[in-house]
Amino acid sequence: MQKKPNIPPHFLWEYDVENFNWERSYKIVIERIIERGWLNDWKEIYKIYGPEKILETVEWSKQLSERDRRFTRIFLKSHLLHAA
Repeated sequence: MQKKPNIPPHFLWEYDVENFNWERSYKIVIERIIERGWLNDWKEIYKIYGPEKILETVEWSKQLSERDRRFTRIFLKSHLLHAA
């Protein structure tokens, strides 16, 4: 990963975001955005991590609800993520 993603620090309130390893800890970031993120946050994780890592996290996570899992699978296939 070249640069720090444009993810608001309040999503990772318990971490030192200046020294946060965005690549190694991608599952934490993705989970938080799925649960609490706005469209711009979704666009950022899609741009930085791609659909494969997002779906991998959805399958791996014990924290995400089934509702969040289903929403993510549908949302990634929709045109809404790429809308203006």
